[in-house]
Amino acid sequence: MLLPKRVKYRRQFRGSMAGKATRGNKITNGEYGIVATEPCWIKSNQIEAARIAMTRYIKRGGKVFIKIFPDKPVTGKPIGVRMGKGKGNLECWVAVVKPGRVMFEISGVPEETAREALRLATHKLPCKCKVVSRADLEGGDNSEN
Repeated sequence: MLLPKRVKYRRQFRGSMAGKATRGNKITNGEYGIVATEPCWIKSNQIEAARIAMTRYIKRGGKVFIKIFPDKPVTGKPIGVRMGKGKGNLECWVAVVKPGRVMFEISGVPEETAREALRLATHKLPCKCKVVSRADLEGGDNSEN
């Protein structure tokens, strides 16, 4: 599972997920990718499950790129513990994902194989996603005009 080697502070505030992704919203490495359509936290084990689903389907062909990293610690207090007495212990690491963020990319396989592998991976993720190609994202912006 993915997690940082070391961090400066063990516990963080929850933060906000308002707005759209300004960085990481282009397909840079692969030909096809998964784009988030709603904000969410994605746990490290969900990222790993999506990666395994993709690599099993493409059977050692092509290459999978993971564009998100779980660097936010999430804490929780045990069930049955009263309020107060400080912040809880670390439970998991999450990646903060905003709408428009490209989470996974795939290259080196035919289009229908790539789209099916990415579709299988979206079922492992907690937010609504869509499968896009590099041409879809580049056609969306008006940099030519």
